[in-house]
Amino acid sequence: MPEIFSTHNLHPDAAALLKQLGTLRYASAPDLETLLHEGRQAEIIVVRAPLPPELFERAKGLRAAIRHGAGLDMIPIDAATRAGVLVANVPGANARSVAEYAFFSAMALLRRFRVMDGKLRSKGWTVARREADSARDLSGLTLGVVGYGNVGRAIVAIASAGFGLEVMVNSRTRRETPEGVRFAQLDELASNADVIVLCCPLNEETRGMVDARLIARMKPGAIIVNVARGPVIDDEALIEALREGRIGGAALDVFATQPLPAEHPYFAFDNVVITPHMAGITDGSMRRMGLGVAAEAKRVLAGGLPDNFCNPDVVDAYRKRFPEPSL
Repeated sequence: MPEIFSTHNLHPDAAALLKQLGTLRYASAPDLETLLHEGRQAEIIVVRAPLPPELFERAKGLRAAIRHGAGLDMIPIDAATRAGVLVANVPGANARSVAEYAFFSAMALLRRFRVMDGKLRSKGWTVARREADSARDLSGLTLGVVGYGNVGRAIVAIASAGFGLEVMVNSRTRRETPEGVRFAQLDELASNADVIVLCCPLNEETRGMVDARLIARMKPGAIIVNVARGPVIDDEALIEALREGRIGGAALDVFATQPLPAEHPYFAFDNVVITPHMAGITDGSMRRMGLGVAAEAKRVLAGGLPDNFCNPDVVDAYRKRFPEPSL
């Protein structure tokens, strides 16, 4: 039976399907050294944590690394390709969950939820209720969406249909948008948006994109929601802006260092919502992502190629290791 190795636990429905395909094992811990040691016998690796590049050299029977989700920054694709290993992902499976988180966290900031909840618990009803006087409606604001992939499109759909928002989009790739939604340059978006949602991929173009210069263009009460990757934001620039009260707040689900250190300055701000990289994690999204992974694993173990193939240049090297089954 082929070994299927997962860096983290999977939804029971996905695990049941994978157990029909082979022996499913979970990592005892998600750190690089443990994954390198425990993943060497795998034919399929399910990726929910960063993989060490050396694993692809040492796992001689490895066929595929399948991302449990969309973002590929956890997989060293060059190392996988050199080793003749397929890389696949499950794009769009958690897009709606991430989009819902973006609105949930934005509204928590606009309605001063953290401050109000804290004062209600510590100072009582009357003091807490006063915070509502400076709360803001989401309706009528301008939303800026940076990135127009699966998550960005889900956010725009919700914004357009449900909240009465004016919507601006910034993306390298232009796609059809709902009526009233327009593309804008990043500087224009930053200058006009009341809520900026970052849902772009992390690459050399987007690394440090939200820097002191861009933040300086934002409205005084604007908020940032980051469901992309931590390094998209220059942390020092954002922290300085928060300390000086130059923006309204931030909702951050991803960070340059994860887990976020307990002494990190973000914890000190009442107008910062912090969550542990869970925007795309719900029971429903875990099931959808897991079933998508299981479907890709089944294709690969049957001798085929993934539907969501992320390194097609590897095919020749892969077929030298695992020839296509004869009909």
